[in-house]
Amino acid sequence: MKLSTKGRYGTRAMIDIALYRDSGSTLLKDISTRQGISLKYLDHILSNLRKAGLVKNVRGKGGGYALMRSPSQITLCEIIEAVEGSLAPVECVDDPDYCKKTSTCSARDVWMKVRQSIEDVLRNTSLQSLIENQEKKAGTPGTYAI
Repeated sequence: MKLSTKGRYGTRAMIDIALYRDSGSTLLKDISTRQGISLKYLDHILSNLRKAGLVKNVRGKGGGYALMRSPSQITLCEIIEAVEGSLAPVECVDDPDYCKKTSTCSARDVWMKVRQSIEDVLRNTSLQSLIENQEKKAGTPGTYAI
């Protein structure tokens, strides 16, 4: 199971917005430049994050994107689900009617545990913890190598 570029880029964009939040909202073009993500693709990803209530689009001079909540209140699970959708490894985990063998399938029990394990890790990882880890990796406060 792999995350698509939406999940990876969405996470990087959220870290970027959080890291630069003290200077107000963050311009789409600045995120795009720092992260090496095309403007069009980034706009699509941020649209999904906005619909999920994780970021807001600030209009006008000094406009851009800003977090809707504190980084400590945003989980990686919310970010990934906003851009990727369900974390279920197979359809029958979300939709028992997808397969007529759902009630007798022992593999489905494993797939449900896989989804739960992934969700547990992502729910227990806040955007704040990602920021702190990023700052440690960058080495110098205020310098962000993402």
